[in-house]
Amino acid sequence: MLLKTFGWSFAITVIGLALAGVLWGWQGLAIVGILSVLEISLSFDNAVINAGILRKMNAFWQKIFLTVGILIAVFGMRLVFPVVIVAITAKLGPIEAVNLAINDKAQYQELVTSAHPAIAAFGGIFLLMIFLDFIFEERDYKWLSWIEKPMAKMGKLDMLSVIIALVVLLVSAMTVATDAAHGAGDKSATVLLSGVAGMITYLVVGGISGYFEDKLEDDDEEGEEAAAAPAKQGTGAAVGLAGKAAFFMFLYLEVIDASFSFDGVISSFAITNDIFMMALGLGIGAMYIRSLTVFLVRKGTLDDYVYLEHGAHYAIGALALILLATIKYEIPEVVTGLVGVALIGLSFVSSMVRNRREGKPGDSSEAPSEVAHRV
Repeated sequence: MLLKTFGWSFAITVIGLALAGVLWGWQGLAIVGILSVLEISLSFDNAVINAGILRKMNAFWQKIFLTVGILIAVFGMRLVFPVVIVAITAKLGPIEAVNLAINDKAQYQELVTSAHPAIAAFGGIFLLMIFLDFIFEERDYKWLSWIEKPMAKMGKLDMLSVIIALVVLLVSAMTVATDAAHGAGDKSATVLLSGVAGMITYLVVGGISGYFEDKLEDDDEEGEEAAAAPAKQGTGAAVGLAGKAAFFMFLYLEVIDASFSFDGVISSFAITNDIFMMALGLGIGAMYIRSLTVFLVRKGTLDDYVYLEHGAHYAIGALALILLATIKYEIPEVVTGLVGVALIGLSFVSSMVRNRREGKPGDSSEAPSEVAHRV
């Protein structure tokens, strides 16, 4: 199963490193390898979050996520996105922006870096909304109960996550954005607009996917109730509804992946300003994150270790605050990576302790048939 899930990642790694060695020599090969490790270390929590959503989708959409999704992640976010940012911020045409990225790498890096406040505000608020909606929801399993119990009670207030995110955004715009480290001058207006755009994106994409998911669940319940009696209904509506739900959840996954990739793209400029090395190295890392996501789903890991999702969401909350802080302050990439790994590691250990205490050493509380059906 390991080879089946990670086979494409292994193959892409070999091909990618070989290509880097041919095009840029040993130095290029080393840079691409470092970028791959950087992407994996910064995005491990992304895999856990993605798995929590992907396990609701059927095998077809899992394959779409692993194929079409990786093309979007590599070519869209790691190659096209930085060029688009430069084109917008520098008011250049697409061809001019590409020419700048290839022929004037120093200026290109400077322009991308100057756009960091807008990128960080968008991604930071989007990720913060994910964390807040998680922590304010009542859950069967509580990891840090002294935090999660009162938060779940507070979450009964409508739109509380939106209010808190807006407060954080206003504070960032009024304090952190002033005299930002990534580009001189007051970035308050830019941070405000970008943060609001991130919130709107979360509310729209997440709301639509949640709507169709709820409709799909209602349809399934109606189908079960009608199963005992003869019916002359076709299944076309249910299939179409499932397709819409899966499609919007796929879009939601891609936006989450985009938000996670912001710090990786910006951080990679500390290693190289060659967009092709960057895309290749980060793309290899992104491939492993996607394979890991599918692996977690197929193994039922999130059912076996019930606190993993908690740890990943706490890591998301930390990443959101770090992204907003980097608008003004320089924070080493190793800090971002270690915070996420530490939180997920602690949640994994807590899950193991819980399983041993309850006599469930890694066994899922669900029946194997239910896990297999969901995957």
